[in-house]
Amino acid sequence: MPRNSTLIAALRLQVEGGESEAIALAAESPGAELILDDRKARRIAAEMSLPIVGTVGLLLRGKRDGLLQAITPVLNSLSAAGFHIAPALRLEALRRAGE
Repeated sequence: MPRNSTLIAALRLQVEGGESEAIALAAESPGAELILDDRKARRIAAEMSLPIVGTVGLLLRGKRDGLLQAITPVLNSLSAAGFHIAPALRLEALRRAGE
């Protein structure tokens, strides 16, 4: 749980509660990397110089590290569940994954 309630309150004016607390906690945790997909939350975290990775980035790491054989089925499942992935991002991810 982040300690800086003032920062959380300020962030909640711009992004939802989960994102605001994640950003505040990362700001208090040197070396932490944020997992964020929300565009506005990513922009705010970047402005605070916090390291960020998204869901697609995690999938690419998983493939690179041998934890996933392919990201295509995972991307398909995410899309079927209503997770929006921009077509250009999907194509770039598949290219990077060699799929």
